[in-house]
Amino acid sequence: MLSTIIKGFAVSGGLIMAIGAQNAYVLKQGLLRQHIFFVALTCFLCDFVLISAGVLGMGNLLSQSPVLSALLSLGGSLFLFWYGLNSFRSALSPNQATLVADAENAPQSSLKKAILGTLAVTLLNPHVYIDTIMLVGGIAATLTFADKIWFLIGALSASFIWFFGLSYGARLLRPIFANPRAWKVLETLIGIGMWWLAFGLFKYFYDWVVA
Repeated sequence: MLSTIIKGFAVSGGLIMAIGAQNAYVLKQGLLRQHIFFVALTCFLCDFVLISAGVLGMGNLLSQSPVLSALLSLGGSLFLFWYGLNSFRSALSPNQATLVADAENAPQSSLKKAILGTLAVTLLNPHVYIDTIMLVGGIAATLTFADKIWFLIGALSASFIWFFGLSYGARLLRPIFANPRAWKVLETLIGIGMWWLAFGLFKYFYDWVVA
């Protein structure tokens, strides 16, 4: 039982902690101290639904449908390109960099906007389905139903700890991001990362088209 929980925790944690649009968004909200609890909760609830679906047997849906996987890749590449473009724009905007450098004076977004933003970076990114449903679900596929429940508990625990830890732990990095240049560097790195992921997804779609 304990070993199965640890396995689920390790698998899920390793995938969740990879830098991506979702983690970048959560980190940014944490640094700005805007709707931290609800952003983290939204991320966890999305993982709860997707990981549960994967572990309990729906992982074959994507793995057995090349067309669906290709379409998700195309949509994801366009989304990540747009997200990266916005990050580059933020990095080149001196006004925004100055504003977000000081969390106290940063413009406050509405709770609705924060939650919709969280849902966008989570559900419009095909990597989340590949990680949660296909990979986590695939690893759990060989387990008995009872072990799947323990595996699921471990996987969801990793998600809960990571997102709430990242959201509330981001404040420890605020002294670094008190410098507007640090925000420029962060936005630039996010932009590069998003475009790199977008390129990989588009290549997958292109290879499927020409195959």
